[in-house]
Amino acid sequence: MELTYWIVAGLLGAFYLYAGGKKVTQRKEQLAPMMGWVDTVPMGLVRAVGAVEILGAAGLLLPPLTGTAPALAVLAALGLLLLQVLAAGLHLSRGETRETGLNVALIALAAVAAWLATSR
Repeated sequence: MELTYWIVAGLLGAFYLYAGGKKVTQRKEQLAPMMGWVDTVPMGLVRAVGAVEILGAAGLLLPPLTGTAPALAVLAALGLLLLQVLAAGLHLSRGETRETGLNVALIALAAVAAWLATSR
């Protein structure tokens, strides 16, 4: 069970560090070809979403690694799950049904991570 948690948390952590890092560091013009939604929201919100993704990745990995407040891993996983539910809603509101596949996969992985974190 522990190995499974680390695999899922590692995958999610790597994804969110990459995606969040891009949102935090790149300009709107650089992000727009990959993320069409950045043209419709303020850049401050894009940066905030990126920061939340980075903090979520840290929350999945650091508490279990250090043994300090391991319940934070559950909260981080649930937070990332909520983030993806909101992202799927944004895509659906923009008529981007095809883009929700990644959101559904990330929701499932975050749910699994939350469940595995509670069973540790």
